[in-house]
Amino acid sequence: MIIESPLQLIFRDLFYRLPAFAGGHDVFLKLEGFNITGSIKVKTAIGLVEDLEQRGIARPNETVLVESSSGNLGLALSLVCAIKGYKFICVTDPNANRAAIRGIELYGAKVIVVEDRDPATGYLGSRLKKIDQILQSDSNAVWLNQYASIANKNVHAEQTANEIAREFDKVDWVFVGTGSTGTLAGISERLRQEFPRIKVVAVEPVGSVTFGGAPGKRNIPGIGTSVRPKLADLAKPDRIVAVNEEKTVETCLSFVRDYHLLVGGSTVTVLAAVRQLAPEFRPGDTIVAISADLGEKYLDTVYDPTWVEEVIVREDCGPVPTLELVAAE
Repeated sequence: MIIESPLQLIFRDLFYRLPAFAGGHDVFLKLEGFNITGSIKVKTAIGLVEDLEQRGIARPNETVLVESSSGNLGLALSLVCAIKGYKFICVTDPNANRAAIRGIELYGAKVIVVEDRDPATGYLGSRLKKIDQILQSDSNAVWLNQYASIANKNVHAEQTANEIAREFDKVDWVFVGTGSTGTLAGISERLRQEFPRIKVVAVEPVGSVTFGGAPGKRNIPGIGTSVRPKLADLAKPDRIVAVNEEKTVETCLSFVRDYHLLVGGSTVTVLAAVRQLAPEFRPGDTIVAISADLGEKYLDTVYDPTWVEEVIVREDCGPVPTLELVAAE
């Protein structure tokens, strides 16, 4: 394989079969962490930037692109912008992944860390306020807005969902971690067309407000929100599972021991949800879960006992709470 650009390094057909992972059922984990910049977000980044270009909103060497990110999307955008000739500003917060932030800077982008947590809307609310200030002060600045851009949904309908559909004759369950909800909305839309009886499960951490949960402090980046994204209106999951962060950490450690792969915090949150709903799986069901990234960027957080002890609130890891949501017709 000879490539002409790093952006060609997207691996679309990697599925890790996890034998008897959930109540005796195999689970197929779609691995996105081997993509360039280490996550599924490179697809989102390309889609967001190219959408603005096609609409004449973004012009290389002139437009300053701005986005809020806890790490993976910011890293992907920094590479895309470097290749395409855009200045890029990533607005983030103290929970951001340190390794990803360093990568963003090495690709030449500017990183702004908001230190104050908005009392009502958390760090995400503070990040969005900072973006508004940037837009007000720089007429060349354009917000990509992953939380509302239809391009975010479309890229995962056209790519991620179709990659799943090509691999399997049928899919009965698909589990997707939610942040901006673009991946969830795109996968839900496309796979329902291909597999009308599929059950789409949205997974988020306890403390996320995306699907009506009570707001609370969250420490693991890359999953959940403190401000409901507009794209969530298009996601239409059949089920929602909220996972507490203690369960995420517990699953991280058990997964690397049993399946010998370091995966990110959002992935093991999704896998915890898979196990929670395992009693509902039927013999012969095909179960797919999305792994947004790998775990090397999290060695000093969710895989670090000291960080876990200092940062994660120690509570009894009871059953993973679930909420029900019927998909709109």
